[in-house]
Amino acid sequence: MILRVADFAAILPPESGLPYGLLGASIVLGLAIGVLLGWLVTRQSRRLASCQATQVVEVAKREALVAAQEAKQKAEAEIQARRAEANREFDRREIESEIKLREIRAHEESLVLLDRQLEQKQDRLGRESAAVKQARDAMRQLSRSLRKRLEGVASMDAEEIRKQLREEVQLECQDELRALRREVLERSEQDVENQAKRILISSMQRLASRPNNDITATIVQLPNEDMKGRIIGREGRNIKVFEAATGVTLLIDESPQMVLISSFDPVRREIARVALEALVKDGRIHPASIEEFVKRAQEDVGQQSQQAGEEAIQRLGINGLNPEVVRLLGKLKYRFSYTQNVLDHSVEVGFLCSLIASEVGLDPNLAKRAGLLHDIGKAVDAEYEGSHAHIGAEFVKRHGETPVVVNAIAAHHEEVPPETVYAGLVILADTVSSVRPGARAESMTNYLQRLDRLEKLALSIDGVQQAFAIQAGREIRVVVAPQYVTDERARELAKTLRNRIEDELQYPSTIKITVIRESRFIETAT
Repeated sequence: MILRVADFAAILPPESGLPYGLLGASIVLGLAIGVLLGWLVTRQSRRLASCQATQVVEVAKREALVAAQEAKQKAEAEIQARRAEANREFDRREIESEIKLREIRAHEESLVLLDRQLEQKQDRLGRESAAVKQARDAMRQLSRSLRKRLEGVASMDAEEIRKQLREEVQLECQDELRALRREVLERSEQDVENQAKRILISSMQRLASRPNNDITATIVQLPNEDMKGRIIGREGRNIKVFEAATGVTLLIDESPQMVLISSFDPVRREIARVALEALVKDGRIHPASIEEFVKRAQEDVGQQSQQAGEEAIQRLGINGLNPEVVRLLGKLKYRFSYTQNVLDHSVEVGFLCSLIASEVGLDPNLAKRAGLLHDIGKAVDAEYEGSHAHIGAEFVKRHGETPVVVNAIAAHHEEVPPETVYAGLVILADTVSSVRPGARAESMTNYLQRLDRLEKLALSIDGVQQAFAIQAGREIRVVVAPQYVTDERARELAKTLRNRIEDELQYPSTIKITVIRESRFIETAT
């Protein structure tokens, strides 16, 4: 409450002696200062409140932005999770749809096959019914005509009677003529098969080849044990240089007076053998001499390869081969397939092709050429990709061989369709040379291990009681439990065993699978 000046003056004592004007001005000034101070304090308070409110609003905005980002991240994570789950569900349903579609297609194919078989049976029955009806009508017609002819036979002369009898005999003998024709055709097919067997046997008998020995490693004999240390050298310097120059691995162990040369490349292994034997004989073993002897060995092996190729074509009497083909052919001398020397095998196949071609009336020189070159792809360097049949065909094609020879080489493992009969000759001769007794030797240990793996693979299938590998591993006989394996299951078991043998085992030629399901019921009468 604001006091008036008069009121304030009334409060003061009379003896104060202050003039009322000055006193009033002082009071007014004090009141103005108080009002100003109150206004300033209020203004400052408002400013502080406004700053605090601004800070609170900023904090609230930041908190709201963080909360919005967290909510957005959670929403995105949830969307991604739901999207992944939807994709998985879509993939699962797509896979199920694909499986069902395949089943439907297989069912449709089986139905189409059954329909086709049913249509064929109906057509055959229709043709047979029509033939029976036609034969019946013919018999009736023949009977009527016979009656008419018998009625008029009195008026016929001898020539007409003979003619009528001849026609009647022909009609009666038609069935016998058909049976005779069928018998003649079957006999012809049997004669052709016997002739083919005779040609193969005579060709094999005319060609005598020595059996191959088991080739497992290349061993170099040393004159004494001190030579091992000289080969190794100080801190292994000599052996490192030798292995780098030849590309092989030297295995020096406790075996007395011998060193084992290991390499997947037989040509490199032969070069290393020749170089190492020369170094041991010379006695000077150091890095410079090692490189010199390895270079000489490479030249010697190259000359031997060239000479081996020329000897092979001379044995077969083939002319006009490209020198590069002859050089590559000679490298087959150092390669073995299931312990069978590939060059000897190629020469043998060439001879077989020539002999069979001569027997069946084909060009023996062309067949001989295709047979000799059929495995030349095995001598091509390893950087070329593809099977040896494809690589060999491309190599000889680049060096001027005819399309007949190129196709025979490419098709000798039936990777491409044979286009000429010469390709079939090469396939046949290659098979005969590979599976003949003694062609591909096998150690007794490997032989027993292969038979054991074959029997264990059969015994690992549910329902199999016994398994016996017979015919030198070319046949497996499986005895199943009849109470657990039905006839249909036995047929499926044979297919399953065949697929597992093809996928898990390595074997020459073919393996016959025989599944035996036998039920025995024994009673004793007393």
